[in-house]
Amino acid sequence: MADGAHSRPAGMCAGPGHLIVYGNPAFVAEFGADAVGIPAREALIDLPYEAFELLDTVLTHGRPYARWIVRDGSRWRMTARPRIEYGADEPYGVAFHLRAEADRPVLLVADPRSAR
Repeated sequence: MADGAHSRPAGMCAGPGHLIVYGNPAFVAEFGADAVGIPAREALIDLPYEAFELLDTVLTHGRPYARWIVRDGSRWRMTARPRIEYGADEPYGVAFHLRAEADRPVLLVADPRSAR
């Protein structure tokens, strides 16, 4: 991982081949600048098959979806949403985001007995 728990790669891809057209700085640090401009299946080789199923599903159904994936032995939440051109009804691409499970916010609940 490029930046520990605070690395949150995000990118956008276009078309059924999921050609990567954008990657944020965390994406570029994680996958390299050369990943932009090539299909996701060629650039994101350490992502499991389920990640590409997610991209396919979002592009096909035009709805946002999310799922847990495992990469490098740790769990990541991958979210994706369709990119729809203004005035069009069909998605032309997908925006996606990865967040490590270890990077989730922790909710601390006070023990009501300690408030006495």
